[in-house]
Amino acid sequence: MPTYKVIIEYDGTRYSGWQEQQNATTIQGTILNVIQELSPGARLAGSGRTDAGVHALGQVAHLISSDQRDPRKFTDKLNRRLPRDINILRMEEVPPRFHARHDAIERYYIYQVALRRSAFYKKYIWWVRERIDMNRIEQRLPELKGLHDFSAFADKRRSDEESGKVLLTECSLTRDGDMLLFRFGGSHFIWKMVRRLVGVLVAVGMGTLPDEPLAKLVKERHSDFAALTAPASGLFLEYVRYKGDPPPPPLRAITPLR
Repeated sequence: MPTYKVIIEYDGTRYSGWQEQQNATTIQGTILNVIQELSPGARLAGSGRTDAGVHALGQVAHLISSDQRDPRKFTDKLNRRLPRDINILRMEEVPPRFHARHDAIERYYIYQVALRRSAFYKKYIWWVRERIDMNRIEQRLPELKGLHDFSAFADKRRSDEESGKVLLTECSLTRDGDMLLFRFGGSHFIWKMVRRLVGVLVAVGMGTLPDEPLAKLVKERHSDFAALTAPASGLFLEYVRYKGDPPPPPLRAITPLR
């Protein structure tokens, strides 16, 4: 059975996350239903989960088809059947052993914080009314890089997330117009970790958390971090990297505010 690497973009607003669930509309389930109309028995697995309301610029999945397909023609057929908020960017045949999740070496997420109210982008931003001091945040970002236990920044109720240790290879903050852009790159991410990192860092920027090392705050105030979870709306799975792939493109706003 041939295997294909599938790159997918989606607006996650009206979906209950990526992973297929009973009695819920999900990205994986929606795509798989369409695929199986054309290729009965096909299987689809993603590089990782995105939660309800979270978007993707480049989710990666592997598709095991019941028959040989021309990737470009098959992509066109699927996109004509998929809803407008899900789009397959491209598809290519890969060796049968390719696994979208296990073979990934890095994942990158972007989070958009708006510095002003927008009439158009509510589904894709977190508008913070209070003034945010970027310098305060930038001073703290180096503390996050490297291998750390991020359990305090995550909701670990999922049974397959036994360890909170994550290798963060990038933690950056950029201003683009009236948007603050956070980018986090790492080996993997545990449930709600990025949203809580953003929430804590924004609180640092607003001056509502003490100017102390994050490690100290984790020990003393970790129970408060759940309340600081940033909304799902501003979060995008940007890029999934595999061996031989280039680094992600320069950071820029997905929905620019000028």
